[in-house]
Amino acid sequence: MTQKEQTRLQVLNSVLADQVPVCQAAEVLGVSERHMRRILAACRKEGAAALAHGNRGRRPANTTTETKMTYVVQLARTRYAGTNHTHLTELLMEREGIDLSRSTVRRILVSAGVDSPRRRRPPRHRVRRKRMAQEGMLLQIDGSHHRWLGEQGPRFVLLLAVDDATGTVPDALFSQEEDTRGYFLLMEGLIRQCGIPLAVYSDRHAVFKHTGEPRQKPAGPTQFARAMEELGIRQIFARSPQAKGRVERTAGTFQDRLVTELRLAGVTTIDEANEVLHRFLPRFNEKFGVPAEHSSVAYRSMESSVSLDQILCFKHRRKVARDNTVKYNWRTLQLLPGKERPSYAGAQLEVHEGLDGQLLVQYRGRTIPTQEAPPRPGVLRASNGPLRYGPGLERRVNGVGSHPKESLASLDAIEADSATLNGGGRVRKPPASPRRKPTPRQRVRWKAVQQAKLRGLSIRAIARELGIHRNTVRKYAEAKSPPMMRTRGRSRVSQSDGMTAA
Repeated sequence: MTQKEQTRLQVLNSVLADQVPVCQAAEVLGVSERHMRRILAACRKEGAAALAHGNRGRRPANTTTETKMTYVVQLARTRYAGTNHTHLTELLMEREGIDLSRSTVRRILVSAGVDSPRRRRPPRHRVRRKRMAQEGMLLQIDGSHHRWLGEQGPRFVLLLAVDDATGTVPDALFSQEEDTRGYFLLMEGLIRQCGIPLAVYSDRHAVFKHTGEPRQKPAGPTQFARAMEELGIRQIFARSPQAKGRVERTAGTFQDRLVTELRLAGVTTIDEANEVLHRFLPRFNEKFGVPAEHSSVAYRSMESSVSLDQILCFKHRRKVARDNTVKYNWRTLQLLPGKERPSYAGAQLEVHEGLDGQLLVQYRGRTIPTQEAPPRPGVLRASNGPLRYGPGLERRVNGVGSHPKESLASLDAIEADSATLNGGGRVRKPPASPRRKPTPRQRVRWKAVQQAKLRGLSIRAIARELGIHRNTVRKYAEAKSPPMMRTRGRSRVSQSDGMTAA
């Protein structure tokens, strides 16, 4: 059984044991109450086998052909352009003899990027939602940005999960940014401590859901969404802060009480703040928690055959080069031959990056032994030339991240070392005006190009890897420090800003 089917079976067992009402079980599984009763009847008759769909693996008989779908999209863009979906369905039936339902026409057009010119949002009557019946049925997760160490302290984020049934906080942690790695650490601690919840409720942050233009091609699931699907956890997205008011109010309480706790403890770093937080959570849960309707918990235990570290990680698909190497984040891994397959050249495989930074390569569920690939000849030749750099510069280059908000002080150190190790030339300082300073994006681009240049890549290869134009790569590769763009309204200035002075 899949993780989703196991989740359904656990909810059905709770309903059959009169622990959870049918309406709440239907809400957790994302089905209607009528369909929930239909599943219960089938489960009583056939057992757990009734959860598998009868048409699994079969092609539907009423599938619309690719030729017909292409023809419908062509008509919607040419002859019937600007027609709403309902009217287009009627015109296709009357004039073209194409008998399709409105929902089918809408699905075809939306997948092709053709939206209806008329949009309506039906009125909705909102009521206060009842709490879930069991602990672990639904968790609300969110991040709270605040100056947790006082008004003069830095601003970072508290990631927390609130149980919908009891209002308690099973786990929380402080993180520098609200990113996927932080939420992975939050879910890891929560699952190891309590178990796997049935569903999570969150906003539409980019960590949980890709948010792009409606006309763009729909992207695949995010790393967090992919991990939740593998764990069998259903994701529910809120459309407003009021919809997830339980976690919002809890974050407000933490901003009031936890700030005082951190100040009294004399906390100055995030690590110290996490220690105080874990001592604060039991006292908070005891004071503000409420009893659930049913005393039993709905958390699922991890199967012994499932590795949590292999799920809560970053997975990226890569194509193996002819020399059996794989590139990932400025690193090149050499695949070692095995008994099952001596060569993986041209194969598509997955590179797993764990939360501790360790890399693991898997092919069809099997781990492939790897090692760091030897450097290219261009890098070895550059070690004796003008691109020679020492351990200090290499440590700084590898230590600075690729995010635009990275430490500019570290980038200043890279620029200084690069100017010194490239012949000791004098670097022209940028003008005193703050408008002439390079932006973080320009400095990050320059650092990325310099790293690729030290690896011996050509201008074309760097442009293809970074996704920027060759002329831009050439400008950044020739510069000894981040070049700056000209500002508007000023006289023509040479674009060699940041180059070595004559």
